[in-house]
Amino acid sequence: MTDKSSMLRLLWPSGILIIALVGLGFRLAFLHIGEHESTVLSIEKRYYSERKIIARRGSIFDRNGKNNILSLTLDAKHVKADPAVISEKGCVHEVASKLASELDLPVDKLIKGLSSKRRYYSVKRFVPDTKLDGIYEAKLTGVHFDAATIRYYPQHEMLCHVLGFVNNNGVGSSGIEQQANRYLRGCSGVVGSRLNAKREELYWAEGRNIPAIKGADITLTIDQNIQFIVEQALDDVMEKHTPSGAWAIVENINTGEILAMASRPSFDLNKFNKSTDNLRLNRNIGYVYEPGSTFKAITFAIAFNENIVSEDATIDCEKGSWFYKGRILRDSHAYDSLTVADGLKKSSNILTAKVALMIGKERYYQYLKKFGIGYRTGIDLPGEEVGILHDVSNWSGISLSRIAIGQGVAATALQVLSVYCTIANGGYLVRPHVVKKIVGSNGEELYCREPDVVRSVITEATAKKMRRLLARVTEDGGTGKKARVAGYKVAGKTGTAQKAVPGGYSKTDYIASFVGFLPADKPEIAIIVVVDTPHDGYYGGTVAGPVFSQIAEQSVRCLDIMPAKATNN
Repeated sequence: MTDKSSMLRLLWPSGILIIALVGLGFRLAFLHIGEHESTVLSIEKRYYSERKIIARRGSIFDRNGKNNILSLTLDAKHVKADPAVISEKGCVHEVASKLASELDLPVDKLIKGLSSKRRYYSVKRFVPDTKLDGIYEAKLTGVHFDAATIRYYPQHEMLCHVLGFVNNNGVGSSGIEQQANRYLRGCSGVVGSRLNAKREELYWAEGRNIPAIKGADITLTIDQNIQFIVEQALDDVMEKHTPSGAWAIVENINTGEILAMASRPSFDLNKFNKSTDNLRLNRNIGYVYEPGSTFKAITFAIAFNENIVSEDATIDCEKGSWFYKGRILRDSHAYDSLTVADGLKKSSNILTAKVALMIGKERYYQYLKKFGIGYRTGIDLPGEEVGILHDVSNWSGISLSRIAIGQGVAATALQVLSVYCTIANGGYLVRPHVVKKIVGSNGEELYCREPDVVRSVITEATAKKMRRLLARVTEDGGTGKKARVAGYKVAGKTGTAQKAVPGGYSKTDYIASFVGFLPADKPEIAIIVVVDTPHDGYYGGTVAGPVFSQIAEQSVRCLDIMPAKATNN
């Protein structure tokens, strides 16, 4: 009995040992011989970690290059904490107090967040490295940092509607930041590391390493000095006339380069999340309005181009009140008759409408399309509106007489400016643009914009005649005297348009505008100024004209534009 019992006690451990050895043998065979790729990957994944390397976004400069930076990327951190560790060490109040002081956060909220048993708490995101020195020095228990970047705009509000902004996900969300996001964003990299059983990084056993590629840099056509001039002029008119909005553009008539583009109201790009849709609207391309008398230049250009009238032809102006097709059309001043040239100078609605009727609606409509009315200009900015131009088949009996004076049709300021650039440069519609060139991080030029002539619209002879007649608008007796620039001959046109309201037109709200170019004899730049619902005056000549003069006078000096042969007195 004793021998049998001893034998059993010996066999049990031996059996267990044999089974264990056999199992181990099968496991080794499985690992070395069998299909076990998923198992290996699982093990490797457990002891391998990768972190993303954020690509630096490309910078944006004005036309003068890297000395005038408009948008850049700064290093930043996401500050986070491990509440469980902080609570265990008993330093919640100490850590919360320091973080609150350095990051301008409510201490009570931090104490509550850091007192939990969670392993993760987001303290503050996108904190510039320059504001973290105090936290780094304090070496706070349980506080960690994740690498991040923030977009910074040194000029804050200036050029906000052209530059646009980058959202918290690093994606361009308006302006050039959106339009050229694929160039600016760059390409993120990856750094891999192998870990030990405690998930500590083994620096001698590195994984894959793919460096980040910085985004391309963009040079704009914008001149920062002229942009400042325009924005200051708009601020002045906003203060003087308290309108609901004001906007302006300066364009090189031959190349289509936008030298300045500003809109009011505006917003601080560094605080984009505190702005509204109304503040972010680029009214130069995103707001359509009835242009009023600035549209008359199209009517006269068509008439001259088609040899329908001569500038010396006399037309009856009906003593300021004309009954046509059952509707009354009035002039702001009563005239018995005027020459065509004087009709443009004095902005006669009746004379302009009669000239348009001589042209005919089909021909007039085709010219509107050639001038780009009813089409986007194609500027390299998001959010451009088409405008409103109804098909000629839908025009009523009085449509032509009203469209000729800028009613019943709507356009953006950029579309109207393009018409005047066409007249100024000899008759060619040139596509406007704000991007001059794009250069990759390796120095390779990825894009370089050349002037883009869309089509010929009117002849050089017609354009020359229109330049001469539009220059008379700023002479004595014209509606645009206040748009003059000392030493320069200015050509242009005033606009005073009643705002459309349900059932007709407002008797109190107007859009005042002036658009023109200089020097009139040899134009180089064109400027448009639009003021929406001004107070203490509403005529284009008295509200927008002085703003045009202010912008033009300083711009010609910045651009070193010499006066042409003739001058205004």
